[in-house]
Amino acid sequence: MLNFYKKCDIDSIMIHETAIVSKCDIGAGTRIWQFVVVLEGAKIGRDCNICAHALIESDVELGDRVTVKSGVFIWDGTRIESDVFIGPNATFTNDPYPRSKKTPEKFSGIHIKKNSSIGANATLLPGITVGESAMVGAGSVVTRDVPDKAVVVGNPAKIIRYID
Repeated sequence: MLNFYKKCDIDSIMIHETAIVSKCDIGAGTRIWQFVVVLEGAKIGRDCNICAHALIESDVELGDRVTVKSGVFIWDGTRIESDVFIGPNATFTNDPYPRSKKTPEKFSGIHIKKNSSIGANATLLPGITVGESAMVGAGSVVTRDVPDKAVVVGNPAKIIRYID
């Protein structure tokens, strides 16, 4: 059987040989798959699953048991608490007024609270907080904070119900 994983200091961390992982904190049991880039300084918790073709910038913190599906780029300033699911190609942003070659002094990161789910292809604008145990429907465009246990869908995303 072929071994596609790089050797790690912690035996239980799996990093695919095509991934580029700079010096960062990675918790035990985490798996990092093909063509993932993790920049220096990122913090990734225990038992996370970072799927193929993802990017995690340096000022990013992921809690424990976070799943990041393929095609997700997580930009500076983003905080994702434990037990969060990020669906394929979900789009995170961090600059409310992006201009080429003009970087803000501080990025407006997104905060995803514990046990929340972000659906495939959802777009989250800078500075948004998604509340604890909330769900963002696939393809939704989140333009403002999502309360705890709310289910939001659409463009712009609107609350359709709450989770019991």
